[in-house]
Amino acid sequence: MFGLDIHLNNVLIKLPSNFHTLSVKELYEKYGEPETVLITRCDGKPLPPNVPAKAVKPLFLGKYAETLTLADVRPLLSDFGEAFAPASEIRLGKDCHTPPAFRAPEARFDPQGPLTYSSDVWSLATAIWEIVGMKPIFSTDIMPEDETVAQHMDVLGPMPQEWWQRWEGRSKFFTEDGRPTEAYLENRWPPFEESFEIDIQKWRRKWRGVIEEEEKAVFLDVIRRMLAFRPEERPTAEDVLESEWMIKWALPDYEQSLHLSR
Repeated sequence: MFGLDIHLNNVLIKLPSNFHTLSVKELYEKYGEPETVLITRCDGKPLPPNVPAKAVKPLFLGKYAETLTLADVRPLLSDFGEAFAPASEIRLGKDCHTPPAFRAPEARFDPQGPLTYSSDVWSLATAIWEIVGMKPIFSTDIMPEDETVAQHMDVLGPMPQEWWQRWEGRSKFFTEDGRPTEAYLENRWPPFEESFEIDIQKWRRKWRGVIEEEEKAVFLDVIRRMLAFRPEERPTAEDVLESEWMIKWALPDYEQSLHLSR
């Protein structure tokens, strides 16, 4: 399957094992009564007959990270509504609905080209970065797509020349030779290694210890390759699993967490 919309908003924690045994009364006692809100039209007109007068707010079942135990951490990937099998279906870049902060750039610059597994590899890199650190590598704020493209260049360097020529919004951020404009200079996103220090090391230095140089080198290597602008230059998912960082650090830590949670 491909197009799994990989980002942390789609990674869920399983419900408690006894959740399904709760009666309605017990559910309300534990989590509170349902909250409703009135539904109104922006133009003030009456609701059509097919729209209910009230909506029920979703129940919040989240937990603060500090209250989670290792036994709680059995993540589930969700939101498979956009997933498809490339062997039997072709989906074009223009049809990619992954949020811009996690979306591979070929969806923007090759809208008529078929999406490949490499697009998921890009999204996976952004998710791994955010898991290891405390901040996403690209801003998740709601913003014009051109700003996300500018951040790609800030962090990763020049994009392919044919994309650069195709990018109509480039003059808002860069001169023709690729230097940031005076207006954009103060809003630039930090370069790749500087982003690592700000997004990851800064927070680890404060809370749990930094990533040492040996691990840092191989971590940055695999993430940078996963974030190659050209999809054909990215490693496959199998390559990522066989990378030095995954074998020496990520997978051993995962195995240790499984052991401690038993």
